[in-house]
Amino acid sequence: MSSVSALDSLLSSSNSSSTINLSQILEAALGASSEGIDVNSAVSAAVTAAEAPEQTWESQESTLQSQTTALNQLQTDATNLDNDMQSLNSLTGPLSATTVTSSNSSVVTATAASGSTSGNYSVEVNSLATTASWTSATFASSSTALPAGSFTITTGSGTPTTITTDGTETLSDVANEINSDDLGVTANVITDATGARLAITANSSGSASNFTISSSGSSGFGFTQAVTGADASLVVDGITVSSASNTVTGIIPGLTLNLLSADPGAYVSLGVAPDTAQALTAINQFVSDYNTLIQAVNTQFTDSGSGEGVLATYPDIRNLQSDLESAMSYVNTPSSGTTTVSNLTSLGITANSDGTLTVDSATLNNALSNNFSDVQTFFQGTALNGFANSMDQQLTNFISPADGAFTIDLQSISTQESTLQTDITNFQTNIIDPLQTNLQSEYSQAEIALQQLPVELKQIDEELGLDNSSN
Repeated sequence: MSSVSALDSLLSSSNSSSTINLSQILEAALGASSEGIDVNSAVSAAVTAAEAPEQTWESQESTLQSQTTALNQLQTDATNLDNDMQSLNSLTGPLSATTVTSSNSSVVTATAASGSTSGNYSVEVNSLATTASWTSATFASSSTALPAGSFTITTGSGTPTTITTDGTETLSDVANEINSDDLGVTANVITDATGARLAITANSSGSASNFTISSSGSSGFGFTQAVTGADASLVVDGITVSSASNTVTGIIPGLTLNLLSADPGAYVSLGVAPDTAQALTAINQFVSDYNTLIQAVNTQFTDSGSGEGVLATYPDIRNLQSDLESAMSYVNTPSSGTTTVSNLTSLGITANSDGTLTVDSATLNNALSNNFSDVQTFFQGTALNGFANSMDQQLTNFISPADGAFTIDLQSISTQESTLQTDITNFQTNIIDPLQTNLQSEYSQAEIALQQLPVELKQIDEELGLDNSSN
């Protein structure tokens, strides 16, 4: 093929649908300063232009991801506040916690279960419960062979158990045998500078767990009782009671007494009262978590310079803001009698202009110290139907895992994201990838042709008898 024919063929191959830039071909043919085509740049520019719809979808996807993040954070904040409400409304929560003070904590202390009745009790500890124990005679070491013989252990009204030695067993062997017999006692070998002894102790304190040991013949075990098992004796509000343990339950409803020492004739006063410290902490936590949530909601409707938040168009966010603000106006109206705590203001909790809450600590402390039952009734109502339950129900409308507004919103966003991702993947696979392959091929062929043009032109000149060096 001649040079003219080759050029003509190249030009004629560039039809109206071709992506080859003919002006670049002509510039190269005329000796332009930038010969050839930058294939990668040309392909990249064409693909970028074709990806415009995909870029729009990716922008929408980014917005949805931002909305998901914001919604998840609001759901977390709302859940924290709801947990506070459930705690304040619980019969085992901080408003039901009690504390016990003792006038002599070296003699007796006590703990109280949630909901224990407030009051004062008098306790006299005459004697402590003791745990029965026996010790053997002293032997050289724990591995010393014991003399042949036997001894019998009798626990309470149980059947006597006889331990027999044949002259080869050691203290450790005997201890292991006793422990394997499940007699309600535990045997240990105690060693000091004087030698080793077998100590056998009841597993429980009190007279019912007392036991005896008797030896037969002159076996030489030499058991003596170190402590006799006995019940504790105490007087509670004038009534004498006994206990097999120094941890006494069931005598005073809800209280567990811890007997520490005997002091006959001395009365210890135990005072049971609401745990105002726990209540104060829980109420302050509620205010803190409420402020975190309302501030996060308000941020969605605040123009920070680049527009409102990504959730500003969501009706559920506006509804949450409205519900939170309306919850602050809750009023406790007793069915009978009066109350000193009818609203949050009575507790020293007031709303600021931005919807956040402020606590007057003096007012709150005074209410807890002097009118605790009214505080409890405000939050819990007469049947767990007070302020805490009211706000809990409002928040559940948004955060319920089954049908809460936030749950539904997040599911909707997830569906939209999935659809967009499918569109992006399909567009890339079916449109962009084939286009890039075709463009790469076309531009590469054009580049090869352009690289051949100087040779073809020289051949044309030679055929025409032109001398380029003289022109």
